[in-house]
Amino acid sequence: MTNEPAVVFEATTKTYGGVRAVDGIDLTVRRGETVALLGRNGAGKSTTIGLLLGLDDPDGGRVSLFGAAPARAVEAGQVGAMLQESRPVPRVTVRELVSFVARTYPSPLPVAEALGLAGLTDLAGRRVDRLSGGQVQRVRFAVALAGNPELIVLDEPTAALDVEARQAFWDSMRGYARRGNTVLFSTHYLEEADAHADRIVVIDRGRILADGTSEELKRAAGGSLVSFDLAGGPTGGLTLLPGVTSVEIRGDRARLHTADSDATVRALAAKDAIRRLEVAPVSLDDAFLTLTRPTLETAR
Repeated sequence: MTNEPAVVFEATTKTYGGVRAVDGIDLTVRRGETVALLGRNGAGKSTTIGLLLGLDDPDGGRVSLFGAAPARAVEAGQVGAMLQESRPVPRVTVRELVSFVARTYPSPLPVAEALGLAGLTDLAGRRVDRLSGGQVQRVRFAVALAGNPELIVLDEPTAALDVEARQAFWDSMRGYARRGNTVLFSTHYLEEADAHADRIVVIDRGRILADGTSEELKRAAGGSLVSFDLAGGPTGGLTLLPGVTSVEIRGDRARLHTADSDATVRALAAKDAIRRLEVAPVSLDDAFLTLTRPTLETAR
């Protein structure tokens, strides 16, 4: 097994008209990692995935997969992908579709194995265009696995799925990842990134804002939230309290992101009576909003 990383972006840029969709990204994904890409709509996630898959060429910098150009790695069957846009193929069964795709690769995964990993063994004889949305998504996963890839790329893989179908999909994905394969996925469901990713990369306006584990991102955003009712009291000086990294005012309630909740609470206790004081760990949702807040256009 080579030590060559699965994915490398080096100072990669891509511009469409006057919009810099990818703005100097540097990113390395090691073999066997599961990495989530997070970002708002238009942040650059889909463009990044398109460059990774060789669907477009960068204007500057370099993208490589397993030490080769993306198109070469895709052709060799090292990469499988599930993109957002696709339609069920009419009048073919699940097994027929996966078998057809497998035959286009040099060293495909046995069809029965791909079906098993995707949780489709019992549906192999069903027509694809007669399956539910969650079942079709699993078919797309089996098709992505057909070439026996070392890396699979998933663009919003559980969009529009119900909770049960999402859980079934991630059960299948974990089975693939446990084999030592590499997974890179984008999602709007932050709880999926929190639960399934070894690393989380936050992208905004074509740039990487943060890269680390879920816990590292939470700590970077302020490890805890201290909240209390203002009861009409002043907000000045809250940013100067020990440990506080940022302050939100929501109606009559203050939310303090803090790296040292004990110090923050002690400082608050020294002031006037604090009503409905609560201390909780920062969620990934809170961390994401904090990390991207400087570039968000929000009403004040």
